[in-house]
Amino acid sequence: MPTVEELQSRLISLTRDLVMIPSTESRPEERKRCFEFLHNHIDCLPGVQIDYRECNGHQSMIVRPDGIEAPEILLCGHLDVIEHPQPDCYHSTVKQGRIIGPGTGDMKGQNAILVELLCAFHTKHPGISLGLALTSDEERGGADGVRYLCEEENLRCGTAIIPDGGSLNDITIEEKGVIHVRVTCKGHEAHGARPWLGNNALELLMERLTILNQHFAKYWPDKPIEEQVNHWFPTCCMTMCQTENKQPNRIPATAWAVMDIRFPPTHSVDKMLEEIADILGADCILEPLMTAEPTHLDPDQLFCEITEQITGSPVRHVRASGGSDSRFFRQYNIPVNLSRPLVGNLHAIDEWIDINSMLTYYKICETYIKQKLQP
Repeated sequence: MPTVEELQSRLISLTRDLVMIPSTESRPEERKRCFEFLHNHIDCLPGVQIDYRECNGHQSMIVRPDGIEAPEILLCGHLDVIEHPQPDCYHSTVKQGRIIGPGTGDMKGQNAILVELLCAFHTKHPGISLGLALTSDEERGGADGVRYLCEEENLRCGTAIIPDGGSLNDITIEEKGVIHVRVTCKGHEAHGARPWLGNNALELLMERLTILNQHFAKYWPDKPIEEQVNHWFPTCCMTMCQTENKQPNRIPATAWAVMDIRFPPTHSVDKMLEEIADILGADCILEPLMTAEPTHLDPDQLFCEITEQITGSPVRHVRASGGSDSRFFRQYNIPVNLSRPLVGNLHAIDEWIDINSMLTYYKICETYIKQKLQP
């Protein structure tokens, strides 16, 4: 195993190299280059097989020991990152103990940890029942990545480690359900100077979405929200809004918006869609883009105990507003350990990951793998 200094240097270098590859949804060649870059770190390992799968243009990489289809532990991450309007922003700096740059905390820093863990264990213990799955579509829902691998390619494991939620001592036990839905209203076009001759689809849409937001506001608590404690209620927000207009003096005949809706149990996708449809009324057309039910992750108690031992701080079992690829493993009753190093400003250009916590998280996973697999 590498020394602490060697490991830190390798994690920083690998993370920064990954950040420089803008593996966004609009750049399929860069996503492919990201896989090729990591492939070059892995293909020299003894006794492992590297397989690639593709669904709807999204590639996935699966690394497994020879002869083991379902490894006891599967490390899982995603290489895709959020698209930023500044095309030259995909670089990083090291400052005040952090690697700062887009994608560092979600989740190229974690991918560096997973690859280093895989390489260290298979170099010292060839054939150990430890695998790696990397996908390229988590930021758009994971349907072509982990969902496809689990449902269509029968990917299985004993336990999945996914460092894409929680925090160093915050291990996620539940995630909210998700609905991304397009809401469309139709009206009648007219000249902007004579609005009485038209029926403005954009104004109709805003009117209905205002009512929808007022409905969801009833769920919000009276007290200030504490992120890890007091957020366990349904939320709704508009993330996109558009018309077919190309001219500023035309009343649009059609307008649509995309809503991001999150909900805990006992709500379900079907109940939430029915509730939304009732509030919006028959004049609005609903088109679900992505849905996911609330998920209980069932983390391994051994992982929790090791986290507490190594950090010297109590573990908190937390509930997450966001979602992850964990839900696809949970459909097959596969336990998921979901925590990660300290990260911040996620989905921003100045996103960051704390270097010391990367080393601590590596040690947590290393100890867990040793005790679980006893090589």
